[in-house]
Amino acid sequence: MEILLAKEMGFCWGVRRAISMMEKAASERGQVISLGPIVHNPQVVAALAEKGVQVTSSIDGVSGVPLAIAAHGVGPKVLEEAKAKGLDIIDTTCPIVSRSQRWARKMAEDGFTVIVYGDADHREVKGVLSWAQGKGIALSGEDVHSLPRELLSRVAIIPQTTQNPARFAAFIGRLVHERLAQISELRVVNTLCNITASQQAAARELAQEVELMVVIGGHNSANSRHLAEVCREAGVETHHIETAAELEGQWLIGRERVGITAGASTPDWAVEEVVRCLRELAPR
Repeated sequence: MEILLAKEMGFCWGVRRAISMMEKAASERGQVISLGPIVHNPQVVAALAEKGVQVTSSIDGVSGVPLAIAAHGVGPKVLEEAKAKGLDIIDTTCPIVSRSQRWARKMAEDGFTVIVYGDADHREVKGVLSWAQGKGIALSGEDVHSLPRELLSRVAIIPQTTQNPARFAAFIGRLVHERLAQISELRVVNTLCNITASQQAAARELAQEVELMVVIGGHNSANSRHLAEVCREAGVETHHIETAAELEGQWLIGRERVGITAGASTPDWAVEEVVRCLRELAPR
C-alpha cells in the first residue's frame, strides 16, 4: 500500500508563531496562563502544559502570572479587563485574525452592518464579532434568508480566516442575488488565510489521486473539518481523526493508495505517528 502526503499541510506559520511565543514566555517566566487552548488540538495543548503553559476559560482567577491570548484572538472587552487587572499580556493572536478584527471595528465605526461568514460558535468568529461593537452577525452559507431586513443597507462581509474560498464566493453571490434590492453599499474584506486555501487545494488535488483520505487534526478544529469536507467533495472516502489511535484497519482493505493531510494546528510528530500506524495496519 502506498501512502501519499499532501504537498501542503500541518502547522501554519501563525500557529508556529503562537506556540513559540508561549514556549519562550513560559521558559522565561516559569508559567503562563493561556486564555483558552492555544489551538484546537488537545495533543499540542498537553505538550505545552508540560512546559508551563496552563489553560483557563476566564481571566477572573488569573493574577501574578502572564496571560496569553491564543491564536484565535479575543474581543476588546477581554483585553480591557486584563489590562485593568494589571496582567502582563502576551498576545499571540494570528496577524490575519488581527486584521479581521481591525476591519470589523473600522466597518462598524463607518456605519456598516458587519457580516462574519463562518461558524458562530468558533472562538475566532466570536472575537471578530465583538470588535464590531454590536453591529455584526455571524452567518454560514445557508443563513442568507434569515438576515433581518432592517440590517441591510450598508453591508461589510468578512470571512472567518479558515473558510473555503469557493464557498465564501458562493455566499456573497447568494447574498447579492437574494438581498440586492435592500443593499445600498457592499464591502467585501478578504481576510481568508492563503495558507489554509493552499492546504485545501493540495488536499483536493491529492484526493483525486487516492482511494482513501485521512485528515489529521483536532475534532474541534475548523480548518481540519474543512479539509475533510474538501476531500469528500472530491468523491473519495475520507476519515477525520485526531490521533493514530482512531485508525481502523478495515478502512485499508482493498486500498492501494492512501492520502494524508493535516490541519493547521497539527504537529509534524502527529502526522509521523499516523504514517507509522498505517504501515502497521496495512493488509499484507
